[in-house]
Amino acid sequence: MTQLSSADRWLDDHGDALYGFAFQRLRNRDAAEDLVQETLLAAWRSRASFAANSSERTWLIGILKHKLADHWRHSARQPSEALDPEAVDDLIDQTFDMTKGGHWRVAPSAWNNPDAALEQQQFWQVFVDCVGALPPAQAQAFSLCELDGLKGEEACKAMQIAATNLWVMLHRARLHLRQCLEINWFGNGPNG
Repeated sequence: MTQLSSADRWLDDHGDALYGFAFQRLRNRDAAEDLVQETLLAAWRSRASFAANSSERTWLIGILKHKLADHWRHSARQPSEALDPEAVDDLIDQTFDMTKGGHWRVAPSAWNNPDAALEQQQFWQVFVDCVGALPPAQAQAFSLCELDGLKGEEACKAMQIAATNLWVMLHRARLHLRQCLEINWFGNGPNG
């Protein structure tokens, strides 16, 4: 049976990975740091229940995922900014030509080898920046479904929203991310 390393080593051994995981999803340094601290405290309290069915880091990230879900549930109860339907309509009108059956106004540029691009650290920085530019509710929906792999029903429960609202937010987030990546990575950005 694998034993836990000394709890005083958890921050040294796993702190960067936990912080990176939290920051990528929250886009807020203070909140990410707080959740890492809460994760380590929860792990300390439940260290006797560690069954060693996974690595120590996997166990800690599992605890962090629960802390993130709690954070998002709490955030969902807070008043949020209303989605601006006109801004979304403008984005769709700028992106698609509805007089021609909804085809792209400007076709997406060739993205060459997407697998190679995903491996590049610069791409991830641009991606994080693009996710950071999303409205908070869209960023949360995108992170829950696409980064954390939650099913729609689970994401709706965590965000306390209806399924149709989730799908609209995901659609809008994907449109914004596509446009942001097109401009900042595949088009005129550091790689273009």
